[in-house]
Amino acid sequence: MEMRDREITPELFRPLDDGTRDSEKITGPSIGFWRDSWIRLRKNRAALVSLALIVILFALAFAVGPMLAPFSASDQDLARRYQAPSGEFWFGTDEFGRDMFARMWQGMRVSLYIAFIAAGLDLIVGVTFGAISGLLGGKVDGVMQRFIEILNGIPILVVAILAMVVLDPGILTISIAIGAAGWTPMARLIRGRVIQLKDQEFTLASRSLGAGNLRLLTKHLLPNSLGLIIITLMLTIPSAIFTEAVLSFIGLGIQVPNASLGSLIDAGAGDMRFYAYLLFFPAAVFCLLMLSFNLLADGLRDALDPRMRK
Repeated sequence: MEMRDREITPELFRPLDDGTRDSEKITGPSIGFWRDSWIRLRKNRAALVSLALIVILFALAFAVGPMLAPFSASDQDLARRYQAPSGEFWFGTDEFGRDMFARMWQGMRVSLYIAFIAAGLDLIVGVTFGAISGLLGGKVDGVMQRFIEILNGIPILVVAILAMVVLDPGILTISIAIGAAGWTPMARLIRGRVIQLKDQEFTLASRSLGAGNLRLLTKHLLPNSLGLIIITLMLTIPSAIFTEAVLSFIGLGIQVPNASLGSLIDAGAGDMRFYAYLLFFPAAVFCLLMLSFNLLADGLRDALDPRMRK
């Protein structure tokens, strides 16, 4: 009875110690996925150096290189044939007296055109095919995967030869040949990612609210696969450059008077014994470009993949 009759006054209460609550507060600003990925990418020195080299090579190929070249890539003068690198011809001249410095950047532009067209086909066809296969599943998925297995059994050289026979030889033809044979890895990766995501809670919640397949793909499944798509594209570009170089080296690629890195390496290999500079410069740029794209792709994988976080 004494406790019930006791008057409640402010002196009976004391403030609660907020030390524990303050220690659980988030002191720093919230960081989104892309900003966190950029912070992690900046810590990878090899990826940053590779990115800088790619920017420099792009600038040389599309802007700076053509302005610095004293002659056009197609200018011929037999009086200056096979001149060694000098102040006038930085990379020397070939058997027709053409400036190798100008032809180098022309060849690199062509190789990059082919690589990016092939990567675009890989993005459009591979992502669409893989997303549909993974989302629908069942018999549709089985038929689509058998189709991919059939395509993987056809060598790329056969596809390239058929493309050359049906279409006129050129940049677009080679790009279509490389893209037609190279989109299947992207399709399989996206299929696996969609299968992984389509049964998770946020996808089931969206479907329960009436979302159709198209909305699921565009609003949920593909945005959550964007990191994987970017990484795969960065690996597709050097692969397409390498494939174009192989095709040009065996005579199925870019034809004269046009040039690509592969055709320049092919021409330099024939004169390697006496004029090694004709092979050295295009091979060095080719290796530098391939290495830079691969190291940047590894850095993006480490930055975008949550499983790589320490």
